[in-house]
Amino acid sequence: MQLNDSAPLLGANKRRAYRYRLQAAMQEPTTAIGILLLLLFGYLILMPVLSMLTDAIIVQPADQRMARAEPGSPTSYYLWRVFASPVSWKLLWSPLANTLIISAGAIIGALVLGGVLAWLIARTDLIGRRWFASALIVPYMLPAWTFALAWNTIFRNRTGGGQRGWLETLGIATPDWLAYGKLPIIVIFTLHFTPFVILLLGGALRRFDSQLEDSARMLGAGRLTVLRRIVVPLMTPALVSAATLIFAKILGEFGVAYVLGMPVNMDVLATSLYRSIASRGTGTAAVLAALILLIGALSLLVDYVMLREARRFVTLGGKGAMDRGILLGRWQPAALCFVMVAVLGGVVMPLGVLFLSTLMRVPGLFEISNFTSDFWIGSGLATVGLEVGILRSSLVWAAAWNSLWICAVASVAAGVLGMMTGYVAVRTPVRPLAVALRQITFLPYLVPGIAFAVAYLALFAEPRGPIPALYGTPFLLVLAYMADQMPFASRAGVSSMLQLGTEPEEAAKTLGAGWWRRMARVVLPIQRQAIATGILIPFISAIKSLSLVIILAVPGSDVLTTLAIHMLEFGYTQAANGIVLIICAIAFVGSWSVQKLLKTDLAQGLGK
Repeated sequence: MQLNDSAPLLGANKRRAYRYRLQAAMQEPTTAIGILLLLLFGYLILMPVLSMLTDAIIVQPADQRMARAEPGSPTSYYLWRVFASPVSWKLLWSPLANTLIISAGAIIGALVLGGVLAWLIARTDLIGRRWFASALIVPYMLPAWTFALAWNTIFRNRTGGGQRGWLETLGIATPDWLAYGKLPIIVIFTLHFTPFVILLLGGALRRFDSQLEDSARMLGAGRLTVLRRIVVPLMTPALVSAATLIFAKILGEFGVAYVLGMPVNMDVLATSLYRSIASRGTGTAAVLAALILLIGALSLLVDYVMLREARRFVTLGGKGAMDRGILLGRWQPAALCFVMVAVLGGVVMPLGVLFLSTLMRVPGLFEISNFTSDFWIGSGLATVGLEVGILRSSLVWAAAWNSLWICAVASVAAGVLGMMTGYVAVRTPVRPLAVALRQITFLPYLVPGIAFAVAYLALFAEPRGPIPALYGTPFLLVLAYMADQMPFASRAGVSSMLQLGTEPEEAAKTLGAGWWRRMARVVLPIQRQAIATGILIPFISAIKSLSLVIILAVPGSDVLTTLAIHMLEFGYTQAANGIVLIICAIAFVGSWSVQKLLKTDLAQGLGK
């Protein structure tokens, strides 16, 4: 009887305790800030994606006759058109097959090349390991389509029109399969993602206990057996993680396939999506973008599972662990030549080709009289639409200014909002709010850039309530850049706030400081380096981005990346290559600045 009487009392006490905790949480500034951030990100991140998905299942005005339904009514027409119509092979199945073939080839190439280089740098006594470790990660700092332009400069033939490639000028005919299409794209992605494999796999190899190899050899195992039965199984999580992340990146990569695939009408998913947008097929583009999003999310889910699986693999020993380097002996010259070729092919040659091409009147003609600085600083050039060098061109300076101020504003906003997201996620007593913020700010990472651009186009192409149509304005680029970089900015904010204990704030609160004063006098000064990093990293990523802005930028709001592509379309190869070199310089200096700010090195630990 006493138990029955006490049950209502316990329930009432729990409800009062819950109401008290809720009231206390609502009085915390972090709760109000978190709710505002959740509303903001809900509109800037979640709403565009939902709007895009909605466009895939409702009739668009331009398709009223084909769908045989009124605009705005539900339809399965776009699903049928993409998956089962007579044009579905061109829209989806052929681009999907090309994407999978290219991804498989690039992943295998990057894993093999990156694995060998990572092993040489991390596990052997290779001469100049530290220098090579730094040099080999440079390609990952540059836009992937930098290599595509360099390849195009050398191998381009008359199929693509415009100027001749270097080999054609020298009298060497280049077949289409070598100049364009799958093979060169696979080679370029291999070169671009090899540094990514070196970073992921090199760290794991550096921590590998060499006593495991020694024990196996003492038991009679040969080098190949040790590699197959010990090293590869222990490296499997890192290998699979690298493969899935490379696939997710290739899935939304537009520039390389555009430069080397479009001249021979070879599409991947990203360029097929671009063609649909260019032909005003909004509903079809929405279906393709949703499919890219789904495939990308599944690949990242595989990576997440593999990271959890990696905890089962122990490659880090205790005090007795050894990371003794393998002596190359008589193989030292061969290994040194192999790594030097990798540096030349991945860094020196692409940038050197682009730079030399900007100094040649006739591409590939290596005569002193053919070299000129006109394409940089000249005037009165015999090209329609670009009569002065790129450093004197108002178009280039306008695009450079657009790139700098748009990316700067977006990255500052992303850095500040990322820090505030981290502050709320770590400090708020309302855990569901913290979880929601972390998940919604991570969503853009699951959406490839070109699909996210389609999502923004779906939401902001027309007025919605008090917000006017933003398409064609630089403000749309600012919002898109900012939202696209929130995964990095928010994770940087969370990481930095986890390292900051509550003691400094509590001490200031004890002395009577309000929340604004605590933020201004305590939190922000301590976190200034983390905030600077959260601004610089999004800025570097945004300045070299093409997939995100190729659909959103219009003439008059061009940034450097879109201007370079437009120059290439009009046959101004020297100008396009020069603009890309400027982008590479900005990206490289920015990456170097981040490393100096953090007092670290991306290649730290790979070579001594």
